Amino acid sequence: MPELPEVETIRRDLAGSIIGSEISTVKLLSPKSAKNKAAFFVYALVGHKIENIGRTGKLLALKIKQKTDDKEKLYLLVHLKMTGQLILVSKGKQVAGGHSLSGDSFASSVGGNLPNRHTRAIIEFKNGDKLFFNDLRKFGYLKIVSEIELEKIIKVGYGPEPLSAKLSVEYLIEKLKNKKKNIKAFLLDQKMIAGLGNIYVDESLFLAKIKPTRLAGSIKKEEAKNLYQSMNKIIKKAIESRGTTFNNYVDSSGRKGNFSKLLNVYGRGKLPCPNCKKEIIKIKLAGRGTHYCNYCQK
Repeated sequence: MPELPEVETIRRDLAGSIIGSEISTVKLLSPKSAKNKAAFFVYALVGHKIENIGRTGKLLALKIKQKTDDKEKLYLLVHLKMTGQLILVSKGKQVAGGHSLSGDSFASSVGGNLPNRHTRAIIEFKNGDKLFFNDLRKFGYLKIVSEIELEKIIKVGYGPEPLSAKLSVEYLIEKLKNKKKNIKAFLLDQKMIAGLGNIYVDESLFLAKIKPTRLAGSIKKEEAKNLYQSMNKIIKKAIESRGTTFNNYVDSSGRKGNFSKLLNVYGRGKLPCPNCKKEIIKIKLAGRGTHYCNYCQK
């Protein structure tokens, strides 16, 4: 699943390409991928420009510039969920981010030449650029919301995220108190900490030397401090590396980046731990494949 670093990478790339661009056409190839009535969804976008692109956790929010100031402010929400992708085709270049399909080429990573059987929506711009929303399993979604709706969604569904001032050691210690769920499940809860998913939870816990099976309430203050520092370090490095999930990622400047080469435990079950050389364990925890070292993590 695309997590905070992957979605932030997408946000930055799109911000450098489509802000100020006017939408000329919207094609919903899979109407259920849009959580509004199709007619309203298309009407809210066509003829308008992208004013700004924000992000909260794994949720993208594209602000739509209205033609008159007295109109209600609208946002296009994009959530990639498990297998979503955004692919921008601009002046012959293809820029993609999100979940990567298996393959040894850009085309195979996005499911073939565009549009393809995974394409759920296409947003075309007046300058000729095209933004494709692909989603293999159809869990992702697009949705037009008002500013009030967006504020409510963020307030109810999202906690602070790593690298933000709102996520402090004190916040983490307070939220961990008396929690009966395991620390893996706690960190995956978007209402506690936004943006973390399976990959970066496993990596953060490894760096903090904490077993994912431990109860969240058992984490001592010093361990919470280490965990806080580990989360920030992992997320910062992952953003710098342009995320993990899109193996064949190439951006509009020809840069490649992938955090997968820096993973210590995630996806490395039965391989040697980079620290102690003991075998990395893989179990199912909190409904997810979970990787850790039974010797380095306590």
